[in-house]
Amino acid sequence: MVDRPSPETEPTAAANLRRGGVLLGAAALLVVVCVLSLLLGTRTVSPGTAWDALFHYTSTDDQSVVRDLRVPRTVLGLLAGVAFAVCGAVIQAVTRNPLADTQILGINSGAALFVVIAIGFLGLTSFTSYVWFAFLGVAVALVGVYLLGSASRGSPTPVQLTLAGVALGAVLEGASSAVQLIRPRAFDYLRFWDVGSLAGRGLDIAGAVAPFILVGTLLAVAVARSLNAVALGDDLARALGVDITRTRIVALVAIVLLAGGGTAAVGPIWFLGLVVPHLARWVVGTDQRWILAFTILGGPIVLLIADIVGRLVVRPGELRVGIVTAFIGAPVLIWWIRTRKVVSGP
Repeated sequence: MVDRPSPETEPTAAANLRRGGVLLGAAALLVVVCVLSLLLGTRTVSPGTAWDALFHYTSTDDQSVVRDLRVPRTVLGLLAGVAFAVCGAVIQAVTRNPLADTQILGINSGAALFVVIAIGFLGLTSFTSYVWFAFLGVAVALVGVYLLGSASRGSPTPVQLTLAGVALGAVLEGASSAVQLIRPRAFDYLRFWDVGSLAGRGLDIAGAVAPFILVGTLLAVAVARSLNAVALGDDLARALGVDITRTRIVALVAIVLLAGGGTAAVGPIWFLGLVVPHLARWVVGTDQRWILAFTILGGPIVLLIADIVGRLVVRPGELRVGIVTAFIGAPVLIWWIRTRKVVSGP
């Protein structure tokens, strides 16, 4: 059997044509997944009922399920999927570490700790009030990981950043658990949020988080070409005329906005920011522009599929989407590593 040529070994026109086809296929799949998210769950509804709920609402029980429950969680799935997947791709490009994502580097843990503090000690329970603490937690975690990774002389290596992230994440998670034990109010409020879930959130939260995720995504796309050079190493990137400091600052702002907004809205989601960028590199190659384009579509696809699976496997209850992504993501990542299909960069 002849292996399919990778985008890097194909002629540019042919590679771009294939990549464009992949993106069109992913966009079509995303539409299908969104429709299934509206139809499937503890109570399965017909396409006609879903259509009436959206455009001819008459307050029936099935229409209320679609309009009041499934539409908000589908929209949140779209936003959070983009946030975590794009954030993971940017982190991997900036750190030149294929194993980096918001969870492994302790970024989600930083956001969670500061949200717990806001709820447990300051009594803040609305998204618009504690979202700023999530951004602060992400920024603190990023700075902490970089400082720990830079303890030795020279720039931090990918391995040092990973070890620093794992260590700091463990400390932050322990501190978060301690606050929840001390403040039962925070524990009661966060016991489902901390697992990661799309349920129980309204369109008001989606509307509040959307600007942050949109700006973060635009910033990531704006530095995509420069990230290609950064992935080759600092010296070569400077030789190519790339402003490394500017690129990293813009990328870090994008990470803060994406990780902070996504985590504040739906809680920490495991493996999404790790698996989707690997899938993107395997499908469309190592060009960060194509990777980001694919992750913008692939993140919501994976997250919404995980949410649908969580609704169906234990009916009439449901598994939180954060649990399902962990069950899906870990075996897939292990399989990719064992078959050597993980691509680290240019």
